[in-house]
Amino acid sequence: MLRKASKENIVVDLTNLYDHFFLTTGECKAKVTAARLPYFDGDYWPGAAEDLIIQLRQEDGRKLNKKGTIKKTLTKRALKASGQADLSSNASKDLLLMHKLGETISPMKEDFIMVHLQHCCTHCCILMVSGSRWVCNQCKNFQICDRCYETEQKCEERERHPFNQREKHVLYPVEITDVPTDTKDRDEILESEFFDTRQAFLSLCQGNHYQYDTLRRAKHSSMMVLYHLHNPTAPAFVTTCNVCHLDIETGQGWRCEVCPDYDVCNSCYYKDGGIDHPHKLTNHPSLAERDAQNKEARQLRVVQLRKMLDLLVHASQCRSAHCQYPNCRKVKGLFRHGIQCKKRASGGCVLCKKMWYLLQLHARACKESECHVPRCRDLKEHLRRLQQQSDSRRRAAVMEMMRQRAAEVAGLMGKAGGSLEAQNIGIENYKQID
Repeated sequence: MLRKASKENIVVDLTNLYDHFFLTTGECKAKVTAARLPYFDGDYWPGAAEDLIIQLRQEDGRKLNKKGTIKKTLTKRALKASGQADLSSNASKDLLLMHKLGETISPMKEDFIMVHLQHCCTHCCILMVSGSRWVCNQCKNFQICDRCYETEQKCEERERHPFNQREKHVLYPVEITDVPTDTKDRDEILESEFFDTRQAFLSLCQGNHYQYDTLRRAKHSSMMVLYHLHNPTAPAFVTTCNVCHLDIETGQGWRCEVCPDYDVCNSCYYKDGGIDHPHKLTNHPSLAERDAQNKEARQLRVVQLRKMLDLLVHASQCRSAHCQYPNCRKVKGLFRHGIQCKKRASGGCVLCKKMWYLLQLHARACKESECHVPRCRDLKEHLRRLQQQSDSRRRAAVMEMMRQRAAEVAGLMGKAGGSLEAQNIGIENYKQID
């Protein structure tokens, strides 16, 4: 799908993290460090980089000499050869980290997809979002920004594009369409638990067999994911009949409001005079009824959540004993209850459970470093540790998969080498007999 978008010029370029940042071209003048690599929360490479940094520190600790000084990892000559202007110990560590990180990413570089929505400068590797980009009509992938063009004009003739060639190419300016100044998103904010973490989204896709390996499957999976986003009260997974164990279609089943996960299809419900179940069964809503319920429930839920979260922030900062803000006293009472309660949420206290739910919702969305909401900082740290543990397990699974793949390739190469050797021995024996 991305290749098709690239061919139709919907996106500017399609590459991967390794080829863009770790493989330097002849005219690339940027010294890319780990701090310049792009990432989102939960990405693979930041966790891998942290693991490598810990390994490098442990190696430095083992390399302590008798005087207590650390041996340099890379010499100044090696740093100069790599084009580094900074010859300090931090530069050598950063270069070593990039080298080891490149070795880690290289075998699976096709999984680190990068899509460029703007053109990238060949010299400094920075995306060009305003001004002009200077292109070469003779070289297909050469284009530089205004700042690098000014720098190139001040260089000597032999250092201009193309580098170390006698005949120099002329660069032509192409105006860049500026990014709009008003980038505020006016779309309605949709809350969905399936997009809170990567693991939740992965569970949704695995449970419903959503796949993205072909264009047809990617279209279907994207539409189904959007359906769950716009219909938060709809069942996320296929409901199965507890009697015949077949899938129940929408509006064609009955559910028990008392027993958890007890559903029967219409065929089993009407079979032999009905189901012998101690509780009352209610009919599944039809598709039209569910759509109406989902729209109304989604709007009501969003409004209620926003009011509750705003009230939570207000009550945590309010010091007035006679505050006129609606329900401010109730939330303050919940704060006091949380301090004094001996039962706690783990013991089944309903008030504590409600309070914890609101605090967790706030902590997921809060961006304030000095937030006054109780336990906000602790919950942020807890969520961060959970995310780190999940990322560590995912990295370990990826590394194990890569080791297995490398072992399979080595085994196939060994078999191929063995059969080739056997053929050579057979040919030699034939020649001797002949």
